[in-house]
Amino acid sequence: GTVYLVGAGPGAPGLITVRRLMLLRRADVVVYDRLVARELLHEARDGAELVYAGKSRGGEALSQEEIGALLIARAKRGLCVVRLKGGDPYVFGRGFEEFSACRAAGVPCVVVSGVTSAIAAPCAAGIPITSRKQVRSVAIVTGTAARESESPALDFAALAKIDTVIVLMGRENLAEIAASLVAGGRDASTPAAVIQSGTTTTQRVVCGTLGTIARLVDEARLSPPVVTVV
Repeated sequence: GTVYLVGAGPGAPGLITVRRLMLLRRADVVVYDRLVARELLHEARDGAELVYAGKSRGGEALSQEEIGALLIARAKRGLCVVRLKGGDPYVFGRGFEEFSACRAAGVPCVVVSGVTSAIAAPCAAGIPITSRKQVRSVAIVTGTAARESESPALDFAALAKIDTVIVLMGRENLAEIAASLVAGGRDASTPAAVIQSGTTTTQRVVCGTLGTIARLVDEARLSPPVVTVV
């Protein structure tokens, strides 16, 4: 069998691509994440095994090791396995960990890229992440460190020099991130926005500056998943 690491897109089910939808419809097993649009699961064929493998701050349905073992075991039975992941599998999605586990076990694994929320959410909010006359560089960073390993600290002095900085998974640390960018040299008056549930019908957007955005987001009570754009 083969494991397909499939990016389900940023939230709106219509943003899944044709190839990803074709794979989903012929899969024997679909292992899906918390942020995958549930409407997509209706596209799975009758009789397909659906396995929830979501993670959240409160816990996880399966550990990363258990997910890898599940993918490998099903594929070794000769099944077509779709690992349906929110956004893009290789943009802070642990896709490479799952690819490496399959490769080490001798299981064929194919990565099918998806639309990342880092780009889709700002677009849905009407915010361009590049502009020919103003913005020539973009950085995408994670607002949280990996729980099971030591992660290098973000270089905020370097990030402060990038035209557009996009932060994923940064709701909990928003105030710290904004203050660190200012300390790194970015002007506190720099425009900033936080988009909750981007591209979906429950999307909410709060706009401000680096100096005000954390307070405004707290007042609006935005909750994850959010994308922050500076």
